[in-house]
Amino acid sequence: MIEISSPVPDDHAKPQNPANAAQANAAWGGRYAAGPSAIMQAINASIGFDRKMWRQDIKGSLAHAAMLAHVGIISAEDEAAIRDGLEAIGQEIEAGEFPFSEALEDIHMNIEARLTERIGEAGKRLHTGRSRNDQVALDVRLWTRDAIDGLDAQIADVMRALAEKAAEHAGTVMPGFTHLQPAQPTTFGHHLLAYVEMLSRDRGRLADCRRRLNESPLGAAALCGTGFPIDRHMTAATLGFDGPTRNSLDSVASRDFALEFLSAAAICATHLSRFAEEVVIWTNPYFNFIKLSDAFTTGSSIMPQKRNPDAAELVRAKPGRITGALVGLLTVMKGLPLTYGKDMQEDKEGIFDAAENLALALAATAGMVRDMEPVVGRLADAAGAGFSTATDLADWLVRELKLPFRDAHHVTGRLVAKAESLKVDLSGLTIGEMQAVEPRITEAVFNVLSVAASVRSRTSFGGTAPANVAAMAREWVEKLA
Repeated sequence: MIEISSPVPDDHAKPQNPANAAQANAAWGGRYAAGPSAIMQAINASIGFDRKMWRQDIKGSLAHAAMLAHVGIISAEDEAAIRDGLEAIGQEIEAGEFPFSEALEDIHMNIEARLTERIGEAGKRLHTGRSRNDQVALDVRLWTRDAIDGLDAQIADVMRALAEKAAEHAGTVMPGFTHLQPAQPTTFGHHLLAYVEMLSRDRGRLADCRRRLNESPLGAAALCGTGFPIDRHMTAATLGFDGPTRNSLDSVASRDFALEFLSAAAICATHLSRFAEEVVIWTNPYFNFIKLSDAFTTGSSIMPQKRNPDAAELVRAKPGRITGALVGLLTVMKGLPLTYGKDMQEDKEGIFDAAENLALALAATAGMVRDMEPVVGRLADAAGAGFSTATDLADWLVRELKLPFRDAHHVTGRLVAKAESLKVDLSGLTIGEMQAVEPRITEAVFNVLSVAASVRSRTSFGGTAPANVAAMAREWVEKLA
């Protein structure tokens, strides 16, 4: 059982001192004479995590106050006092001097109470024409939008690191795999560019999410709008939104923008995890495809020879908590009737955690990409293993001998079996051994059995030919510059 510190027994049974009750229930007004129990306060308060939105809360309040003054709901003097007070509060928070209070529940009431404490009656006028329902919906949108902008820049940085490394190694051959078995030779640069493409789509998903969330819910008030003559278009423009939301119920009830953000974050984290898994495999001495420096590896407390790819392993793990945040919020939202329910307080921790952990995974991935060095000789040796040019042989039989592909596939399979029995690769077979299987094969077949010839031949758009890879890497580097 979780122990609640400083319990207040029987709070529901006996009223508190009215002065204390007023302090404890500043958000609830005069309706409640008794303060909350310790358990109620603990489950109800969100200030422990939603304080992360203080910048967005102040930004939204500044815009709201400016609008209230513009339309004549509050005086210019009150608006100036509010502005000065909020700016001073921002400085307090930045300096670590702000007195956060759990009794005031959340960042919104903490800032408003401090504002009133600093500037008096004018602070109490700030909340005119809005509710905490549209205020929190606004702050979460602003925070998510800021997070998307930061993550977009980070994804672009990872893409840049991958593209630059790909340009260096456009012709560095390596094995390509299916089922984690040697399939066909490819190049290290081509392999890295596959992740550039994935991350490019991740940027697109986040950009789409940003575009859809970029409407301001401020002014929807509790759920039905307000009778005050507010100007929602003004606050939307001030805050950089494309416009105000069009339905007040939807404005406070919906968190699909957060679900979309978490979905895009989970997909991106999954892409990073796939790359991290390959780093783990490639650094294993049995593969020895790449080297990572001490900057992105750790040692063992007992085995001095160890170099563990812990950064990659931790990136590999991040989708667990990010996907968990998505599933968690989907579960919260799935059965909520319109409009707002306190359940929706559970949206923030998952969003914050997902964004922060994705940012960390992106930073670690960019660092690993720039740090890693391929072991070129080992990659080349591995690229020819496992009869990786068998498809090139089958293609040659189709192209030169006009065999149907299924017949060419069968002939190639027999030749692979013969090479395997003789413990040589395909290029190690003699022309006589090949002709024993297919008499029309000529010496020209050896021109396609090398790894270098194989990768050079893959010139179709998007193929692994080094010339293709070099051109695509240059294109990405220029685009991301």
